[in-house]
Amino acid sequence: MDFLPSLPTLIAFTIAILLLSVTPGPDMTLWISRSLREGRTAGFMTLVGTNLGITVHTMLVAFGVAALIVASPTAFLVLKTGGAAYLVWLAIQAIRKGSNFVMERPREQKAKASKKSALLNGLWVNLLNPKVIIFFMTFLPQFVSASDPHVTGKLIFLGLWSIVVALPIGIGIVVAADRLSGWLQSNAKVLRGLDYTIAGVFSVFAAKIFFAQAQ
Repeated sequence: MDFLPSLPTLIAFTIAILLLSVTPGPDMTLWISRSLREGRTAGFMTLVGTNLGITVHTMLVAFGVAALIVASPTAFLVLKTGGAAYLVWLAIQAIRKGSNFVMERPREQKAKASKKSALLNGLWVNLLNPKVIIFFMTFLPQFVSASDPHVTGKLIFLGLWSIVVALPIGIGIVVAADRLSGWLQSNAKVLRGLDYTIAGVFSVFAAKIFFAQAQ
């Protein structure tokens, strides 16, 4: 199969992804936030959303679209401004509504709405993060030779493989947050402090995204 990298390359890539997947970022913060507020199902749907975003980023890199976005100052400015604004909005929501919805597990139609909201939440946080585009543009090509006639297929494989490798860690984070929510329900002050902590984390990531440079 021409799209498969060599075994040493695949092993090195897998180790790198495992290390990166335990590094906190907007995606992980959102998994934890949704899991604490709405439970495991919402957390998993958020995880699905962020992985859909990674799939899109992979395709953008593989087919050269990501390079065009980064090369265009206007497109890059619009992307990072939108991403930063979205994270600020999430921070505001965490302060205004965070603890009010913890353990308020959605039912029937609300459950469907919550699942859709969680999935879109994860998707947009990932897609609107220009640092993810820059990361994929610089990270994936390190494991594929530019002269390889199957470079596109290998880039797509590696991008999708990164999802598979990191998925167990993401699932573990969602499950742990969901179990913690039961204890938080009876500790309102800690819960409210967590709302502000999450809001602060989102704000920091928003600032980092806004001041991200294409080069």
